[in-house]
Amino acid sequence: MKYVYAVFTSRNETLSFANLLRKIGVPNMVTSTPKTAGVACGISVRISKDYLQIAKGCLGFSYKTFKGFYEA
Repeated sequence: MKYVYAVFTSRNETLSFANLLRKIGVPNMVTSTPKTAGVACGISVRISKDYLQIAKGCLGFSYKTFKGFYEA
């Protein structure tokens, strides 16, 4: 299974995004950011690639420290 990591520079926003995804039924896991991503606060939200479009739709303007999605 392919995973995508939502990478932020703020731990607070990382956890907020994970909670939002859970509320709408998107399974996810807060995990260490892969070192190859090169940025972040150390933790990211890991989701199945199948949910990528839903996750993108949830970002909106409220996540100012979002740096992008990293595929692993």
